[in-house]
Amino acid sequence: MNVSTNVPLGGPAEPLAQRLAELRGPAPQRSLNARSLAALAANPGCHRRAVLDAAGVDKSALAARLGRPAPFGQSPFAIARGLVFESRLKADDHAALLEPLRAHLGVPADDRAPLLVPDLLHRSGPAVRADRTAEALARAAADPDAWTLLDHPMLRLAVAGSTAYLEPDALVVHGGRCTVVEIKSFPVLDGSADPAKVGAAARQAAVYVLALQHAAAAAAGLPLADDPYTEQRLPGSPRTSVLLVCPKDFGNRPTAVAVDVRRELATTRRQLSRMTGIGRLLAALPPGTDFDLATDEDGAPARSTEQLTASVEAVPAAYSPDCLSTCELGFHCRARARCGDRVEQLGRGVRGELGSIRTVAEALAAASGAGPWDADDAGDADGPDGPDGADGPDGAHEAAERLAYAAALRAEALGAKRPGAETLGAGA
Repeated sequence: MNVSTNVPLGGPAEPLAQRLAELRGPAPQRSLNARSLAALAANPGCHRRAVLDAAGVDKSALAARLGRPAPFGQSPFAIARGLVFESRLKADDHAALLEPLRAHLGVPADDRAPLLVPDLLHRSGPAVRADRTAEALARAAADPDAWTLLDHPMLRLAVAGSTAYLEPDALVVHGGRCTVVEIKSFPVLDGSADPAKVGAAARQAAVYVLALQHAAAAAAGLPLADDPYTEQRLPGSPRTSVLLVCPKDFGNRPTAVAVDVRRELATTRRQLSRMTGIGRLLAALPPGTDFDLATDEDGAPARSTEQLTASVEAVPAAYSPDCLSTCELGFHCRARARCGDRVEQLGRGVRGELGSIRTVAEALAAASGAGPWDADDAGDADGPDGPDGADGPDGAHEAAERLAYAAALRAEALGAKRPGAETLGAGA
């Protein structure tokens, strides 16, 4: 479970916050949570998602208005299974949860060092809960010999001019430091779990680690370390290895695995820094761009589908097939990539290898040796990074040569000669 609410920072509205509110229109601000922040980290190059999430736009409603609703989301069966598994772990004073905590964190099994579980006021509002969590964490960190379990604490994280409230499943505090504990319902079969699900859980846990790092640095009156791979050993600071607790095999007995989230933490920090500098992206938007989803008294939309489409297309996207499972606009971006014959629809790996070759037709032409890049017009081909950039004519030539050579090798393997195959083979 993770819950969050975006609350504007105190004081009068700043120009950036005002501009983001104008982009969103009168619709309620969509809250950022750990899942959405983790999805941002999974595709850090997408300006479109950064702008929409910073503005708090409801991307599900926007995708529906664009005619490409996203038919995905957390399964209600998975949610129910997760809630049942977590309730069993925390029944009888967290008896089942203590087993993996003892095995991996060294929580004592006797009464000489009892596990303290302070009341975090779960029925209160997020701001009150966050204050109570900060107090409980400070007390627990001040006693290095004590073992403390914070059950569903509430953390703060500043994101693009707003405060996001994040709720991890648990924190274990000992020796002045804390460890994030995430409870997931996907099984660990024969000692291994689905890598995609583990990766998603690691990115989500990295958001909690970052929030705790900010809190510990602020409490100590110090800036956050510049190097995301450096642990600041401050009172209450988190370890960068989190603990995932999952069902073992097909039963309900828990098992746990420690996951190092430093790489995910570095990616999350980079993406959130892009959102902090969101003003640069907003300055590049054409006048009149907004994502107003409101309707008038008669139920007619304030902005037509064509106007919304133009606003969305004004913000560059970094589509890849992975977006279909992580972003509500994934199906819209896929349709646009297909209509434009863009190579992005083939995946990030292919897109990176093709340099400034932007369409599938160009890639096929290059593979057949019929590409348009020759010595006469190489100087006129500018990639998105300019004539001297990595995606300029040199990159196009190199990608075209690789494609043509690969096509020649494939033709040779299949016993079919293609034009230029002998020359390419000899030159290689």
